[in-house]
Amino acid sequence: MANINMKAMAYAFMLAFAIPTLILSPRTSAELKRFQQEVKGDGSLSFLAVGDWGRRGYFNQSLVASQMGKTGKRLGVDFVISTGDNFYDNGLTGVDDKLFEESFTNVYTAKSLQKTWYSVLGNHDYRGDVLAQLSPVLRQVDSRWFCMRSFILDTEIAEFFFVDTTPFVNEYWVNDGGHSYDWRQVAPRENYVSSLLKDLDMALKQSTATWKFVIGHHAIRSVSEHGDTPELIEHLLPILEANGVDFYINGHDHCLEHISSNDSPIQYLVSGGGSKAWRGVYKPNKDKVQFFYDGQGFMSMELTKIDAKVTFYDAFGNNLHEFSMTKDMHPTL
Repeated sequence: MANINMKAMAYAFMLAFAIPTLILSPRTSAELKRFQQEVKGDGSLSFLAVGDWGRRGYFNQSLVASQMGKTGKRLGVDFVISTGDNFYDNGLTGVDDKLFEESFTNVYTAKSLQKTWYSVLGNHDYRGDVLAQLSPVLRQVDSRWFCMRSFILDTEIAEFFFVDTTPFVNEYWVNDGGHSYDWRQVAPRENYVSSLLKDLDMALKQSTATWKFVIGHHAIRSVSEHGDTPELIEHLLPILEANGVDFYINGHDHCLEHISSNDSPIQYLVSGGGSKAWRGVYKPNKDKVQFFYDGQGFMSMELTKIDAKVTFYDAFGNNLHEFSMTKDMHPTL
């Protein structure tokens, strides 16, 4: 019995220090867990965002990773956001799946990328062992890895609301196309989605952050292969519009996009070009397409209390598109 207790204490100690840069903040009345991220000494913040990447370095994943490292060094990024579909084609098989190291640890090796990777799950991740990706055991393998279904990242100048969007999508529940999904701790779907929306709405209402970001895997607005996600337009978008969200960042479509809403100040940023891309599909929607690139790449964000600068890069590090926003003003191209 003493041996068991010692093991339990050791495991608890490991969890407490698995990510030393994160501090668990007091819980709000919403159920979303909140974590703290420090900003730079001058009060600014910078990060990279990439999605749909985990292919053992193939399909130009390694090339994109190399350019991310160079940009990360130049900007001194504080963290990286992964917009989901972290491991192809069917997520991880367990916490000991070598795909984790082969597609993450061994690919993103630049010193500038040795920061926390805040990650959401994509539909391909749900085809594997979801609990493995969420397990703190993976942090023992690579301490950068941080993945939860939904959570809040709090900084001095911005709050980032990470949302688990896969359970929203009807087709994964009624027409799986021969695929199976790991719905443990999600089913029944109606209760899960309803609670998540309620908690998100409450957390956004309570937020006093200068900038509000929402991150999910699936697009609200996209002009590429998958296009708009009707379930998110119906259920998630009204909450974002009602609570003054500035940016929605996602992956899913394997491309880079910047779309401006015609109905609100929301800027839709698609960063799903982490590896396999070039789908050859363009389907305009009702909002204003500022930029579309049907290829591999990533995006960066430089943030101060009053200014935000977004830049999209291709797999060779070329600057494809950039725009800036000043708080309470529309973007200037």
